[in-house]
Amino acid sequence: QVQLVESGGGSVQTGGSLRLSCAASRYTFNNYCVGWFRQAPGKEREGVASISEGGGRTYYADSVQGRFTISQDNAKNTLYLHMNTLKPEDTALYYCAAEYYCSAYLLPRTYEYKYRGQGTQVTVSS
Repeated sequence: QVQLVESGGGSVQTGGSLRLSCAASRYTFNNYCVGWFRQAPGKEREGVASISEGGGRTYYADSVQGRFTISQDNAKNTLYLHMNTLKPEDTALYYCAAEYYCSAYLLPRTYEYKYRGQGTQVTVSS
């Protein structure tokens, strides 16, 4: 069982930055792919960014490419999402998720991973 706890959400203005954190209950990153997805009211869930087990592959949604960066700190069992140049359309509930070994098909579909946190709200005002 993997437990994930997100933090770092908040309210910012357009163009601002936030860093989301996801603390894992145990050492996860060597055997699990991890990532973030978001859910906005009235919209479908969207896989935002993810890293394969061992960190060999990464995925970014086109909507965040060049603005968001996913990273992990193995010593702290923590996953991060660095969000820059935020836009109002980035407003959503952001979830951290983990899955035991991801195929190339599953890697971008973070919302289908088995384990997920409770979510943290990001609100970007214009």
